[in-house]
Amino acid sequence: MRKLLLVFIVLALIIAAQPAAAQTETPPAGPVYIIQTGDTLWDIANRFNITFDDLLAANPDIDPDFISVGQELIIPGLEGITGVLTTEVVALGDTFRSLGRHYQVSTDILQRLNRIVSPTELYAGVSLVVPVTDESAALKGRVSLGAGETMLELAARQNANPWTLAEVNETGAPGRALPKDILYTRNETPETQASGLPPAFQSVEVSPLPLVQGMTTEITVTTPAHTLTGMVVDTPLHFFATGDGKQTALQGVHAMLEPGLYPLTLTATLPDGSQQSFEQMVLVASGFYPDDPDLYILDASTIDTEVSDAEFAQVLEITSQTSPTRYWQGLFTSPASLFPEPECYTSRFGNRRTYKTVEGETKLLSFHSGQDFCGGTGLPITATAPGVVVFAGPLTVRGNATIIDHGWGIFTGYYHQSEILVSVGDQVEPGQLIGYVGATGRVTGGHLHWEVWANGIQVNPLTWLEKEFP
Repeated sequence: MRKLLLVFIVLALIIAAQPAAAQTETPPAGPVYIIQTGDTLWDIANRFNITFDDLLAANPDIDPDFISVGQELIIPGLEGITGVLTTEVVALGDTFRSLGRHYQVSTDILQRLNRIVSPTELYAGVSLVVPVTDESAALKGRVSLGAGETMLELAARQNANPWTLAEVNETGAPGRALPKDILYTRNETPETQASGLPPAFQSVEVSPLPLVQGMTTEITVTTPAHTLTGMVVDTPLHFFATGDGKQTALQGVHAMLEPGLYPLTLTATLPDGSQQSFEQMVLVASGFYPDDPDLYILDASTIDTEVSDAEFAQVLEITSQTSPTRYWQGLFTSPASLFPEPECYTSRFGNRRTYKTVEGETKLLSFHSGQDFCGGTGLPITATAPGVVVFAGPLTVRGNATIIDHGWGIFTGYYHQSEILVSVGDQVEPGQLIGYVGATGRVTGGHLHWEVWANGIQVNPLTWLEKEFP
């Protein structure tokens, strides 16, 4: 019995010594990705070049039919990469090197995560996947060397250790950074001149980024330039001073423009007459516009392409003008502010449309260039912002129409009216009665069609009721 008891005691001691190894936590099978708005598991698997089944196998607790924003997914097959994978929208002037310094990760990891072969494939507006860990939190102080400035002088200006500055930016010795190269410090106070752009462009802000079909793009440049010009896609930009050395251009992105990469070019003419230019490809994203039901039109002349093209050219000539006077401030007001239901819409901007004759013959494929409001003939239409009337009269497609110039290339149009109450040259104020709803032109019934133009391109009007430009 004593021997048997001794055996049990020895076995108990051996078992008691084992749990230390068993309790060791298993490291995660890969970095973690947080599900974003619009994500699907198929999209995520494709983004990281893994199979859908492998993604499910690495995340057995995830129900593929019910995922939600904020859920965490382990991404398998990314050995050596840890942390939480997040997305960063590439800004103008950003490079792989600057983003790697910002997030304290190697450019090799950034290229591997995003399946980018060449650093030249980095475009403004693209969402880049970057890993963030507690041990390597993103640095927030964005700085750059001035002309003739050394790393030692920059460190003194930032009250930082030059060797620490060199280490976190992987420049080697403190003397190896280049002028205008974007660097990061542990100092959270950013410097506006660290843009990665030529010296004439102290900062460039593009909103929204990426550009979006049918939206108004706001481009603001801080520059000492006497003259600032530019082009986005194939449209010249018009800049206006907004104070504090800033110049702003408001530009529409066509609702039918194919999503993809397009050039954005800026040229600054300095007071001494010299010029500096910058060009970078920017991403144009889809506006995800749905299809409207087919529209059957009684008056076939209103869907005759020759008639509609000629009328569009007439309206485009009016709305492509650029007045240096800005008449409006703040938000626009609804042209249906006096309607019984001012926020009721029968059709929204950007919807794809097919116009047919009553016999069913397809005559025109297009998009809805404005916002249609509920309510029939006789309702009062009001001006949405201060401006000057530049057109007031009948058109074949748009019916009785009023177009108002608000300055800086911004126009509004009010179509299909039964009666026009203003004349060309009249100055109007927001809320002023300018006409009545009708059923003239290309219509299927009485309604108000309201448009906003930004530098010769129709844009989503509702945005101007929700956001102040600039």
